[in-house]
Amino acid sequence: MSTTLIIIFCSVICLLIGFGFAKFLEKNTATSLLKNANSEANSILKDAKAEAESIRKEKLFQAKEKFLELKSEHEKEILAKDKKMAEAEKRTRDKEAQVSNELAKSKKLNDELSKKMEDYENRLEHIDKKEKEIEKLHKHQVEQLEAISGLSQDEAKEQLIENLKADAKLSAMSYIQDTIEEAKLTAQQEAKKVVINTIQRVGTEEAVENCVSVFNIESDDVKGRIIGREGRNIRALEAATGVEIIVDDTPEAIILSCFDPVRREIARLALHKLVTDGRIHPARIEEVVSKTTKQIEEEIVEVGKRTVIELGIHGLHPELIKTVGRMKYRSSYGQNLLQHSREVAKLCGIMAAELGLNVKMAKRAGLLHDIGKVPETESDLPHAILGMQWAEKYGEKAEVCNAIGAHHDEIEMTSLISPIIQVCDAISGARPGARRQVLDSYIQRLNDLENIAYGFNGVKNAYAIQAGRELRVIVESEKVSDEMVATLSFDISQKIQTEMTYPGQVKITVIRETRAVNIAK
Repeated sequence: MSTTLIIIFCSVICLLIGFGFAKFLEKNTATSLLKNANSEANSILKDAKAEAESIRKEKLFQAKEKFLELKSEHEKEILAKDKKMAEAEKRTRDKEAQVSNELAKSKKLNDELSKKMEDYENRLEHIDKKEKEIEKLHKHQVEQLEAISGLSQDEAKEQLIENLKADAKLSAMSYIQDTIEEAKLTAQQEAKKVVINTIQRVGTEEAVENCVSVFNIESDDVKGRIIGREGRNIRALEAATGVEIIVDDTPEAIILSCFDPVRREIARLALHKLVTDGRIHPARIEEVVSKTTKQIEEEIVEVGKRTVIELGIHGLHPELIKTVGRMKYRSSYGQNLLQHSREVAKLCGIMAAELGLNVKMAKRAGLLHDIGKVPETESDLPHAILGMQWAEKYGEKAEVCNAIGAHHDEIEMTSLISPIIQVCDAISGARPGARRQVLDSYIQRLNDLENIAYGFNGVKNAYAIQAGRELRVIVESEKVSDEMVATLSFDISQKIQTEMTYPGQVKITVIRETRAVNIAK
């Protein structure tokens, strides 16, 4: 028991001793920390004071520098203003000196002018005296001359004037006559030179078109398919195109005969499509001919566009472009009309350039001068007047219209381009081999045959074939009955006999066909 108490007592004493020692250590630690904190605070405060001092010195230095900079700028401005003032003062002094010099000069000039005026007045007085003396002498001489000649002064003047007038008239007439003769010779030489140069600078190929096209086939077996059973295919093709198809003994060839090149071309292309396709029967023939006709119309427009682009003509009306394209399938006295018009346009351009005129307008008028030869409907007007009316209708300039209408002297020429068109048209058409009068009259006769048939009521199509020895007329079944067919054929034949002159005989064949068409839906 006593031992336990001793141990407990010792433990309590040890704890008290440890607690006291811990308190002692804690006190010593706090004291040291407080000292360290004080020393650090003093050090920070010292550093802060030193930094503040350095900042204060730096700001003071910067302020001094800014002051010196502003002071130097102010001094520079003052110096610049002083310099400007000095320059202004110098300019003022120079102007004052210049004004004084000018005043001195003007004073000197005034003195010189006053002296010259005095001399001039003296000279005028001297001249007046001399003039009076000369007048006296002149009067004395005139009196002496009047006494010698027996004429007064006015009479002598009139006689002298009359003599001078007569001499002047003779000289003027002689000069005018010489000038006119020289101008005539020069004008003829220059005109010949321009025409010769123009002809030499244009070279074209001439090919006279005929009324026959040859369609080549691979074998003679195709001929039978083209003819068809009992000739129905060839009859359908002839009726649809108005072209005579000659299938003779010529190997691997079929001849297409027609005076109208457009029809002949449609027949040739349609036959080519039918042979290539292999399906040849009347319904197919009509379909192909219809499509080919549209294709030819599109090609006509393309040809017109290519022609105007090649010649450098712009702004042409679409209808005139189409008319130019139709020229490809027309001929004038056997000469291809498009080729002739292109040649005339080029000749006009060259000649206008030689004469210093408007080249583009000359080309335009040259290309359009024969558009009256390709009318869509027949007209009684001359082709030049008809072409002029078309050009006016589609907005062409007055110079171009006058050139078109006057190139065959139907109207009076009002511009310099008109005679150029006339000359170039003659140059293009008058060369040997360029045209054939016989072919043109033949084609005109065939056109007249067809036009006579179209003059009767109920006629749908009319085709002159067999070189004008046969006229095939297709009528509308609704307007012409079977009984009227024979009468129509007789009436046409009588009108041809009455109005036309032709060799041999003309056979008139009138065809009436009735069709019933229905559609199964």
